[in-house]
Amino acid sequence: MKYNLNIKTKDIILFCWKVIKFIFSAPLLVTNKIAKQLETEELPTGIAGFLKRKAFSAEKLKGIGWGLEVAWIILLLAFVFSGNGSQPTQTTEQRTQSTITTSENKNEDNNIATSVNKINGDLVKVVRVIDGDTIEIEGGEHVRYIGIDTPETVDPRKPVQCFGVEASNKNKELIEGKMVRLEKDITDRDKYNRLLRYVYVSDTFINLELVKQGFAYSYSYPPDIKYQDQFVKAQQEARVAKRGLWNACPAQDQTVTPPDVPSQTETSAPQENSSNGSCLIKGNINSSGEKIYHLPGCGSYSKTQIDEARGEKWFCSESKAQSAGWRKALNCP
Repeated sequence: MKYNLNIKTKDIILFCWKVIKFIFSAPLLVTNKIAKQLETEELPTGIAGFLKRKAFSAEKLKGIGWGLEVAWIILLLAFVFSGNGSQPTQTTEQRTQSTITTSENKNEDNNIATSVNKINGDLVKVVRVIDGDTIEIEGGEHVRYIGIDTPETVDPRKPVQCFGVEASNKNKELIEGKMVRLEKDITDRDKYNRLLRYVYVSDTFINLELVKQGFAYSYSYPPDIKYQDQFVKAQQEARVAKRGLWNACPAQDQTVTPPDVPSQTETSAPQENSSNGSCLIKGNINSSGEKIYHLPGCGSYSKTQIDEARGEKWFCSESKAQSAGWRKALNCP
């Protein structure tokens, strides 16, 4: 293959070649020139005398020149292939921007850590009360109280239940706009992604206080049962003293159905409302551990759900229910 190069291009290539050749052969050219001048006695007398006293002959200078030439080529090649000559120097502006980015990343990490700490025990502000047992905290997280259940007010699938509005208002009075401390048990979140927590305002245990005053039922949902004994005891005292819902609500509304707050770790749904055909008596266990059976036609029969995982049962006769330790519901005819 032939290249048609004009004279100007050839001159440029030749000039570049000479420059490169000179750069790479500089040590050898210099030493050879000195050696030649030493042979022809063209060197200044002082320099010539010095070289002769040191026993530097022309041949020896040429040998030194070749050594310097090799060393020089190695240095040039090392410089070219190391890339040091082509690496740009970071400007002040770039260094400043890098520092700002690093600082922003650290601030973001600190904000995340702060948010996690607040969720796991530090003080956090309540921005809204959703109902009697659910709140919203700063940052938008929703928190469901552990171990208790209040009458429903906001679930679109259910009617507003007896004492639900009062429970919600009491929760607002106790907690809305205040700084609270959250305590985790075992499960972190429920299937609705709400945080499951015990809640404190100063030394007041809000979950327990709502049960004590008759605004909430005790309800156990394992494995989160750290304070369940306290809740059961508080409910028994509130019931005997007829506080809150225990005085205001009819007996049929005092049978607690499971709150809809299963954790994300559950592996199967509870077996509910599934009899074997002939056994229609529902053996329910309420929030205080009482075993109560409901016959078809009882006031709470239709809304009572049977969760066999909790020990609740279907019975074929009242005698079998009674012998197993269940009593008849008060709202049955």
